[in-house]
Amino acid sequence: MADAAPADSRGGRGERGERGERGGRGGFGRGRGRGRGGRGRGRGRRDDGEQAWVPVTKLGRLVRDGKIKSIEQVYLFSLPIKEYQIVDIFLPKLKDEVMKITPVQKQTRAGQRTRFKAFVAIGDSDGHVGLGVKCAKEVASAIRGAIILAKLSVIPVRRGYWGSKLGEPHTVPSKVTGKCGSVTCRIVPAPRGTGIVAAPTPKKILSLAGISDCYTTSRGSTKTLGNFVKAAFIAIGNTYSFLTPDLWAETVFTKDPYQEFTDYLAKAAEKKTKF
Repeated sequence: MADAAPADSRGGRGERGERGERGGRGGFGRGRGRGRGGRGRGRGRRDDGEQAWVPVTKLGRLVRDGKIKSIEQVYLFSLPIKEYQIVDIFLPKLKDEVMKITPVQKQTRAGQRTRFKAFVAIGDSDGHVGLGVKCAKEVASAIRGAIILAKLSVIPVRRGYWGSKLGEPHTVPSKVTGKCGSVTCRIVPAPRGTGIVAAPTPKKILSLAGISDCYTTSRGSTKTLGNFVKAAFIAIGNTYSFLTPDLWAETVFTKDPYQEFTDYLAKAAEKKTKF
């Protein structure tokens, strides 16, 4: 009997050991590991679903369904673009250039809160350019947000000639000026073959706009890169802000897309309410 008791007690410990191996904390640990793996795979699948664009504005629905054929129609009627996917459809060859990433700080009770401000220029080197500024906690998020804002702010660039009108337009049609803060940027037409005579900052945005020859002058605190880029962007945008004799042709007024496709938009709205 004395010998049997220790054997039983050892057996009990062995059983407990087996239980510990099968379940207990070890089991929970393995369960959590599997759970995390499942969540990770779920996140991967979610990205595929985000690619399918469901427009939420009238303009987005008309663009997706092919009712509006070009971005020039949007500019003609000054329709506000609220979804960057519209620009992706019309201008698939857009290239982006990160102009500057700078840390900005805010003083709080807990100390300083640092975020990153990104300036991104975007263009297709064929008469369209945009500029986006975004502040975020992470650099990648700031760049991503700035690219989206740049797409939403894409403007048409009017190009012209210096001297004889031979070949493709290569420079600005006249002298234009843009101002932001203390910085003033002036763009002057130049002969073909001159190139872009400018500082590195406006040179990037001018090349993205599709201007190949011009002179520039600048005044003010140009080391403030944010204001310098904005001044150059405003100057480029001013190319369409005045009327020249070649635009004196009689204007033929047509219906804007919202009026032309009223019945179509109404049908789309009815389908939504049914579902």
